Amino acid sequence: MKIHADSPRTDETALPVVHLRRPRWGDPETPGELPAAAAALVGADGSEQRGNERRGVDPDDVVLDDPAIPGAARSALVDALGEVNVTADHRQRIDHTRGYSTPDILALRGGDAGDAPDLVVTPGSHHDVLRVLEICAVHRVAVVPFTGGTSVVGGLAPDRAGFAGVISVDLTRLDGLVEIDEISRTATLQAGLRGVRAEELLRAKGYTLGHFPQSYAGAGIGGYAATRSAGQSSAGYGRFDEIVEGLTLATPRGTIEVGTAPKSAAGPDLRQLVLGSEGAFGIITEVTVRVRPAPAHRVFEGWRFDDFESGAAALRALAQDGPMPTVLRLSDETETAINLADPDGAGAADAAADAGAGATAQGGCLVVVGYEGHREEAESRRATAARVLESTGGVSLGTGPGEAWRTGRFRAPYLRDPLLDAGVLVETLETVTYWSRLADLKAAVTAALTDTLTGAGTPPLVMCHISHVYPAGASLYFTVVCPQAKDPIAQWSAAKVAANDAIRATGASITHHHAVGRDHRDAYHAEIGELALESLRAVKETLDPAGVCNPGILL
Repeated sequence: MKIHADSPRTDETALPVVHLRRPRWGDPETPGELPAAAAALVGADGSEQRGNERRGVDPDDVVLDDPAIPGAARSALVDALGEVNVTADHRQRIDHTRGYSTPDILALRGGDAGDAPDLVVTPGSHHDVLRVLEICAVHRVAVVPFTGGTSVVGGLAPDRAGFAGVISVDLTRLDGLVEIDEISRTATLQAGLRGVRAEELLRAKGYTLGHFPQSYAGAGIGGYAATRSAGQSSAGYGRFDEIVEGLTLATPRGTIEVGTAPKSAAGPDLRQLVLGSEGAFGIITEVTVRVRPAPAHRVFEGWRFDDFESGAAALRALAQDGPMPTVLRLSDETETAINLADPDGAGAADAAADAGAGATAQGGCLVVVGYEGHREEAESRRATAARVLESTGGVSLGTGPGEAWRTGRFRAPYLRDPLLDAGVLVETLETVTYWSRLADLKAAVTAALTDTLTGAGTPPLVMCHISHVYPAGASLYFTVVCPQAKDPIAQWSAAKVAANDAIRATGASITHHHAVGRDHRDAYHAEIGELALESLRAVKETLDPAGVCNPGILL
């Protein structure tokens, strides 16, 4: 069964910068459409579902409370940034409300914008950001940093209690490529630079970040760093935190600059304190990262394995003994059958893709493998990896399935809107563990989701894939599809709690790349322990004594 979405297929080199307009995802010129097969996933036909659309309240009709910012604070912000860069515009406040988790989107569809900021401010420099933080600390106004706004863990919905108001600090104007050091192969990027634009600027100089998360159309550099983002090419390029050489952090008490050399024995690596801090310690304004020459050669292919266990063994062999591809991804039997590796279903137009789909339709699991670099080097890795994949039970499906995935993967998030419109709940979660615990983790989370949602009268389809691998372990990414209950937010909340409990019970980390935010906060605290948590709170107290930086997020 294929999920079709009649929409253009593209890749990271051709995407436009998309300014997301809540509550829907992506470019409004190319919206997602209800896949013909989607209704069958929940036991209903398309006509019945289309008759029960749940598009929700028009965002322009959502009622907002009057801005609560004290007059003195607003005047100080206007004096610092200029009137044009301080706004209470209705649409701006809506577009800075929460993130893009399914509960966030459902709440806004239902007319709930209770977490909307009172003001949106757009500083134009690091000094401006410092001044904003100083003003907000004096007037006890909570501050939320904002680049693309694509959080899926409640990272943009701070606590309001005890604060005079909340502002969103949109870094859109900090969007420059500051410097490229071609000898060291590093680039310094301002934090408000969107991922798509960063890649465009670097490609013009012959370089690439190689960082392409599925939120790539909407996410930004500061968010990548603040959440320890991982892109689909992490096997070859590394996670974002692994390519960061230095950062500049604005705090209410001043500036912190970290990363004076590639490696140092001068105490703990303070870069790691800023990475993943999610705005709790201050606002990242600049990031220096490693870059690589833009690849001259790219090839992606598909391999079939009989089951998830044998596919995972193949990925482990490559991760531990090499050669490491640029992209390495394994879909389980359910995800393979639904064909989420090709979310647009456009592989049907390609004979090779059809051949691959036909092979996986017989059962088994799909592995997508990609290679980038100089042609000779990439093809050498490909040939050696092919021998490893064959020796572990893989059957080559050719380039069709891999290329279909490569050129269609950024369309997958567009599917959620029409599914929600049709009364279908769809949400994701992810985790990471050691190879020796991977099977137990997958079984535990799948059971927790299945049992909870089935018990609520909405039996789910639970799919899983591996998309980030390491010598010692791998991440698991789950997609859940089921009929919406009367209260879908409560429906998912119960399932998420059960999944979190299963993750912690098996000793896995609560998140691999979605970050902590509010949704994972309690589980994160349990994961690191009280003494470590006390240490982080001491850091926050030092840098943000008034507690205005994204309160309630992470800590």
